[in-house]
Amino acid sequence: MWRIPVGAEITSAIPDAAATERRGVYVMAHGAGGNMNDKAMIGAANALRRIGLDVVRFNFLYKEKGAGGPDRMPKLVDCFTAVVDRVREEYPRAPLYIGGRSMGGRAASMMAADGFDAAGLLLLAYPLHPPGQHDKLRDAHLPAITMPVLCFNGTRDTFCEPTLMMGVLNKAKTRWTMHWIEDADHGFHVPKKSGRSDADVLEEVAEATSAWLGTL
Repeated sequence: MWRIPVGAEITSAIPDAAATERRGVYVMAHGAGGNMNDKAMIGAANALRRIGLDVVRFNFLYKEKGAGGPDRMPKLVDCFTAVVDRVREEYPRAPLYIGGRSMGGRAASMMAADGFDAAGLLLLAYPLHPPGQHDKLRDAHLPAITMPVLCFNGTRDTFCEPTLMMGVLNKAKTRWTMHWIEDADHGFHVPKKSGRSDADVLEEVAEATSAWLGTL
């Protein structure tokens, strides 16, 4: 485990080595209610490690301190940036990808929109809007992103209505690859009646990410 200074505070990060030949390193941030060791984070990390990504999971400062709600976006970005700085020291020659689940992915997208230097943006369950509040889109910064993007959302994700997302992407100025996971919700869970398991969904994520990496 790494201990990383963020201003006057410190957070933790865990680097997980790729299970096969390294194709890059992915810095993956957790969602608002999660942490670097929650089931969704570990499941996604293991799936991506199988296709050749080293994955660095970390806690945002509020979660590291056991505080209640998330920090404001500037503080989330400061923490993310400090972790990436450490990753650059540890993996100086590896292609770097940033992203994460839900709020963590949104923080990475804000960094990308501000011109952050990375090989690509990998988003897991981008939170386009609060559930049921389709008029509160979190999309104003997205057209400023220039790095390649791969974004996964479930077709039952209450944080991302598909028709709204596709409308937003009409304004995208980069190569944005949108991958819809049939029947999945915001946590990438699928109902039993779908005939698939959560493990099947993670395998789909891994396969699609591997194909995307092959195009960069």
